[in-house]
Amino acid sequence: MSTKSTTASREESKPSRRKFFIGASAAVGAVAVASQTTIGKAVIQEIGSSVQGKDDGYQLSEHVRKYYNTTLL
Repeated sequence: MSTKSTTASREESKPSRRKFFIGASAAVGAVAVASQTTIGKAVIQEIGSSVQGKDDGYQLSEHVRKYYNTTLL
């Protein structure tokens, strides 16, 4: 095996940004297509209903509104 072919094989197996972005864009495209199928729409609806049921997060209380009013310029 010559050094030229060894170097070429190392260059081909080395990850690159271009290959990463090509792979990422292909994955995004596949997810976009899958989300438009009936199964994909059912999964999205199920995830959305489970996320909307939680009230643990941020809530705009009277204290927070008062703070926001004091920060207006």
